[in-house]
Amino acid sequence: MVVRTSSSPSTPITSPAAALSALRESAPLTQCITNAVVTNFTANALLALGASPAMCDIPGEAGMFAGLAGGVLVNLGTPTAEQRDAAREAVRAGTPWVLDPVAVGALPVRTALAHELLDARPAIIRGNASEILALAGAGAGGRGVDTTDATDDALGAARALAARTGGAVAVSGPIDLIVDADRTARVPGGSALLTRVTGGGCALGAAMAAFAAVVSPVDAAITASVVWAVASERAASAARGPGSFAVAFLDELAAVRPSDLDARVEGSR
Repeated sequence: MVVRTSSSPSTPITSPAAALSALRESAPLTQCITNAVVTNFTANALLALGASPAMCDIPGEAGMFAGLAGGVLVNLGTPTAEQRDAAREAVRAGTPWVLDPVAVGALPVRTALAHELLDARPAIIRGNASEILALAGAGAGGRGVDTTDATDDALGAARALAARTGGAVAVSGPIDLIVDADRTARVPGGSALLTRVTGGGCALGAAMAAFAAVVSPVDAAITASVVWAVASERAASAARGPGSFAVAFLDELAAVRPSDLDARVEGSR
């Protein structure tokens, strides 16, 4: 698996190896306002990676806590009224934050909230192709949390969202697509077993938030995607099925070394 990038960057590029080293040196506090289905897996994935997770999603505390965190995830998987208010607080803190617009498009409450939160300029938007298309106003969403569009179908929508927010947009799929104003990267590889474990994609958004505490948004999105691909491939080789894969994936997140990553990236610098 090789990550291919094209760029005319206005800011220095941080390699995935350097980004992972920086994360493990600083163990950034990463606030997760995320869905009820994935909190445990997300927290364990961040711990395995080397970050420090905090599931602080209570109105009256979320904004205060976001000011202390290095990165924030806002995941719209189960957007209760309290979580919606907590998200509004957190994104005003000025901390780099990730928007994961889960199932946006067909469902009105989360769709309205996602469009509202865009005005707070997320550092990274991470979703599948159907979610990115719907968020950009170019599609109606997928089938629940599942995409019905190919990754490259969302390239134009991703670029439009990146231009609007000034950040990066990551489109997850068999080949992850990451764009910002200057760069386009594709991250192939990874195991399909990630799609059979609850929280594989949601935890990726949390990892991007953790990396956003130490590197630029586009480098954070690329590095998290590369780490997910490497760790999931290794976990799949030892797993008997989704259950053992989930455990092995956490082990491989902890085991992946910075030196494992840079050989996966090529392209203009």
